[in-house]
Amino acid sequence: MAARKAMVAGNWKMNGSLELVKQMSDAINNVKSNEIDIVLFPPFPLVSAMIASDVSTGTQTVSENTPGAFTGEVDAQLIKELGAQYVLVGHSERRSIYKESNDVVAAKFARAQQVGLTPILCVGESESEQENGKTEQIVAAQIDAVIEKLGVAALKDSVIAYEPVWAIGTGKTASPEQAQSVHKFIRDKIASLNSDLAQGLTILYGGSVNEKNSELLFAQTDIDGGLIGGASLKADSFTAICNSAKGTV
Repeated sequence: MAARKAMVAGNWKMNGSLELVKQMSDAINNVKSNEIDIVLFPPFPLVSAMIASDVSTGTQTVSENTPGAFTGEVDAQLIKELGAQYVLVGHSERRSIYKESNDVVAAKFARAQQVGLTPILCVGESESEQENGKTEQIVAAQIDAVIEKLGVAALKDSVIAYEPVWAIGTGKTASPEQAQSVHKFIRDKIASLNSDLAQGLTILYGGSVNEKNSELLFAQTDIDGGLIGGASLKADSFTAICNSAKGTV
């Protein structure tokens, strides 16, 4: 069975400053551990400063295209050259606000891997989809788009983040049991195609995770850490979440 490692990733969204980079990097460098990977995803203008602060860094999105006439977009190769290691693909806000389809997300995933970045594939259902019992159907389709394009083996060099849309920025959080159920579904789905890969795949939970609920969430068998939103902008909260992930995988 492949071993996997806990991860805590902080998505700053369109927030942050150079001063916050310094505050967070100082805090993170004090809690770093071989037990967990800690990654921050600041807005693009802060990426270089975050990398310089010796914190593992990713970007919040990436273009699916190679360099060309795509005003406002950022190519994966440039992200790699800056020193970033990760990229979020398919975050719910990219899917809902910017209408990124499963196919576009799969293309972004492919482009990131092509240059050696590790994609964190975000999947999850809306409140109406959850209420109509479509959680597994939606999540499966989002993962299948990548598998159909690249094959299941591509998931080996990636991370999956389950983020129920109804629990992002709403204060609502799936119970540990609800979150575990979906994480188990994801792992079992991938295990049906490649058992060893599934057992080694890091799967994060993202949905209003904070220092009060992280310990119970991370204690679940198939939850390997979290994709953190608002709490990643507060040094005390984020480092407490990081500490709660130690020794959980």
